Amino acid sequence: MKLHITPARRLARKRARRGKIMAILAGGAVLGLGTTATVAAWTDTEWVFGGGAGGTGAGVGTSIFEVEQNVSSSPFNTAVFVQDEANPGQALTFGLGALSLTPGDSVYAPVALRTVTNSVAGNLMLEPAVAAAGVTVVDASAALWSALTLQVWVSETAFTCDASTVVSTTTPVITEIANGALSTTGGAAAQALSAASANTQYYCFKVTLPSNAQTNQSLNLQGRTVAPAWEFSAVSS
Repeated sequence: MKLHITPARRLARKRARRGKIMAILAGGAVLGLGTTATVAAWTDTEWVFGGGAGGTGAGVGTSIFEVEQNVSSSPFNTAVFVQDEANPGQALTFGLGALSLTPGDSVYAPVALRTVTNSVAGNLMLEPAVAAAGVTVVDASAALWSALTLQVWVSETAFTCDASTVVSTTTPVITEIANGALSTTGGAAAQALSAASANTQYYCFKVTLPSNAQTNQSLNLQGRTVAPAWEFSAVSS
């Protein structure tokens, strides 16, 4: 026997099926949102650093400025350049006669300066003499110190530091940069140093006990000693 379904009942069934479909879709939507929220995101990072040639080692740094000196009697001898940055420094060789001056006598001593092989360029300025640190002298009231005079010449060509050379008008060209009292006289101009030992400045110091140094007979200059020290102020360029 065929079951007769009334229109009202047919409508009720249709509504029931539609409700199930909507419930399933809603559940799927919730499931989909949940799945999306738990998926891990891809991540990545990139780094760089200031590296040297070939990508290894430090790639950022500073230059250096370093001067070295040579006080040998032949300052063109490259084997004896050293660095000495504190007072009193290396000893200038004025010779044996330097300790037995009489009025009118002069003594000479050379020094050469240049930059080291990995240095940038710079300039030198000779400062006035100061007392050498740690050296004992005999000079009450600084009488001999005040009486002595200083002259300094410089050239970029090596020359013999003596009386005959500094008064010569022949080559090399020698420039006087200091002339006055030992106690107050420094260089009148700066000398340029090229980078990486590309040039050398050769200096000649002359210390004189003037012939009129003993005009004040009450002030005896005999038997005195002094130890002047000079600084070359060096500045990179």
